[in-house]
Amino acid sequence: MYPDKKFGPRKGLEGPFTLVNGRVLYYDPKEGQYYDPLADFYVDNQEIALLHGLLMRRIQTNSI
Repeated sequence: MYPDKKFGPRKGLEGPFTLVNGRVLYYDPKEGQYYDPLADFYVDNQEIALLHGLLMRRIQTNSI
């Protein structure tokens, strides 16, 4: 499913989740945040909310 091994399963993290822009994130349930393995930092929850909103708008637009 993920030919590039850097985006395979990671112990203690959920995912990987590929966003519409190609960015790959993992969810860290202990931290309650999404982790970006390429940048090696946790993504701000406001940014996640923005990305989620964009995705929902795209889904709604494409389903009409």
